Amino acid sequence: MTQTKQTIPATKSAAGAVLGAATMATGLTAGVWFAYACSVMPALARSDDRTYVEVMRNINDVIQNPVFFTPFFGALLLTAVAAWQLRADGRARGWTVAALVLYVGVFAVTSAANVPLNDALAATVDPARARAAFEGPWVTWNDVRGVLTVTGFGCLLRALTVRARG
Repeated sequence: MTQTKQTIPATKSAAGAVLGAATMATGLTAGVWFAYACSVMPALARSDDRTYVEVMRNINDVIQNPVFFTPFFGALLLTAVAAWQLRADGRARGWTVAALVLYVGVFAVTSAANVPLNDALAATVDPARARAAFEGPWVTWNDVRGVLTVTGFGCLLRALTVRARG
């Protein structure tokens, strides 16, 4: 009796790779928000106003780089591509679409709340006034995007699991 090798079609393999990459990018982005929530912002909260504003301005400048932007934008694009690739796989697609919706929320919060707060912080001259207008809202919106990203990451992990079992 001869055994025949079963080969995975290239499109199915590509879908798995894209879903895996989307999961990785989303997890990395969730880790950034988590690091802010549990270490960066609590540490800065101990600082005087001038130091707080100076460090946040520096962070806002240096975070705009390919190492951050690749997973941040990549999570959105890869999750969208994965959702399209999985259009015939109802269960995995559902989890992937849920992750996509959540990450669109992350993108909206970042664009509508965190970035404008960063811009206002950069433009304000008085450190005490700048911090008072920035700290509370920025931390709150970071927590919101953190919860959205972690939930989306969980959805993508579930999509990977469902796909592997299917």
